[in-house]
Amino acid sequence: MPTTKQLLTSVQVARLVAQGFLRLDGVVPQELNDDAIATLSTGIPAVPYGTPLAKAFQGDTFIHRLLALPAVAGALESLVGPDPTVDHHAVHVREPREGSAQDLHGDAIIDVRPDAFDVQLMYYPREVTPDMGGTLSVPGSHLRRINETDVGRVQNLRGQTRLTCPAGTVVLVHHGIWHSGRRNDTGRRRYMYKIRFNPTVPQVRLWDTSDLHDPAVTAELNTYFPWYEHATARLEIHNRVLLWRALTGDDTFDIDYWVTRVNNRPALRSHA
Repeated sequence: MPTTKQLLTSVQVARLVAQGFLRLDGVVPQELNDDAIATLSTGIPAVPYGTPLAKAFQGDTFIHRLLALPAVAGALESLVGPDPTVDHHAVHVREPREGSAQDLHGDAIIDVRPDAFDVQLMYYPREVTPDMGGTLSVPGSHLRRINETDVGRVQNLRGQTRLTCPAGTVVLVHHGIWHSGRRNDTGRRRYMYKIRFNPTVPQVRLWDTSDLHDPAVTAELNTYFPWYEHATARLEIHNRVLLWRALTGDDTFDIDYWVTRVNNRPALRSHA
């Protein structure tokens, strides 16, 4: 098994900036999945808010081994840097045929940082089939600010995704994504383990930037989603450009002149 961290590419980071999440399907080996289920079934101790990652989990735990996997370690470093802190972690279990689902919501969105974001790692140690419900997410919703269950009355949005995945899948999400845990209609428990990470360094060019100027980067950032309103969708693109500028340190990047146009303030330049 490789041990070198596998940093994300610019295209992958741009995909997360546009969609609000990034999937790493089946990256966790089955032996570790089995260990995880045994541990999650009995519960895990809490970690105090703001604990440095290096001190949060002992080396003999499945969590430490999960986060040390090259694909997982590299993806986290690409998004939040080498020494993040652990905000919190939790086990989410959907019991067989429990008959209920969560409201659509965002996690603790009293958070309007334009140039930084937390990353939530969602780990699925077992295969998630369509009948198991899965985690529903709304692509491209993460930069439209809501406060927790403000959108809870919404039942369905065009283009929403309900996660189905192989065992050992990890999904990394921007803290603002709209999501909900759906009803499990099978006879098996569905497990999801979540950790929220806070960056401790500027989130600037932390990934493999060798493809930074690939046209596919702009194509990812210019993605539209079916639930967007015709006019308001422009604000989503505008906000993505602002975040991409912060992540790359390039304050000239733009898509269709959206940010350049509204930043044009000649009066300020004339007094410089």
